[in-house]
Amino acid sequence: MSSKEDIKKLLKRSGYSSTAIEYFLEKVNVGKIEDPDAYFVYTGPCGDTMEIFLTIVPGSKEIKDAKFQAIGCAGAFAAGSAITEMIKGKTVEQAEKIEEEDVIDWLGAIPNQKIHCVCLAKKTLKFALNEYKAG
Repeated sequence: MSSKEDIKKLLKRSGYSSTAIEYFLEKVNVGKIEDPDAYFVYTGPCGDTMEIFLTIVPGSKEIKDAKFQAIGCAGAFAAGSAITEMIKGKTVEQAEKIEEEDVIDWLGAIPNQKIHCVCLAKKTLKFALNEYKAG
């Protein structure tokens, strides 16, 4: 079994930023919200699957809480953690404007071959917000 330090070194060598590594190891925002106001599960072309759960304040449409679950690699977990951190406290409209580049900038660095993980997180969020708006 590898130690946390070994995993950190391996991910760093692979091209992950310290932020992305921390999000993956600490499982930031990994979990489930019971009775979410918005929810979606999406499987990307790579086979990774992500679920996003949102609590949204009626009226202001502020995203009060955001959690996700994923079946995937370190990139999927880093991207899910980043996007859920980014949208907390934002309105639905503000969250809709987040692009893949914003998530990559937030993370600092992610290996090029893992950019699809950021797309997975963005698409899952987009679908969850669309479901919410559809009521």
